[in-house]
Amino acid sequence: MGRVETCADNAAMESFFSLLQKNVLNRRHWSTRDELRLAMVTWIESTHHRRRRQDSLGRLTPVEFEILASAAHAA
Repeated sequence: MGRVETCADNAAMESFFSLLQKNVLNRRHWSTRDELRLAMVTWIESTHHRRRRQDSLGRLTPVEFEILASAAHAA
């Protein structure tokens, strides 16, 4: 985090939470916190991490990067 009133500080988290809200929270009514927690973890692990490409990882998804890194480590 940087200085107060620096708009770029929270941009990444605001973007993430916006996607989370649109794709999980606003889809239905959740009866329990455990249901919601499971839906959030499932969305993050199965969709968000598998599809979102990262500049810092050479435009690979985190899953693709881990596969390549483990293959390189094994060789």
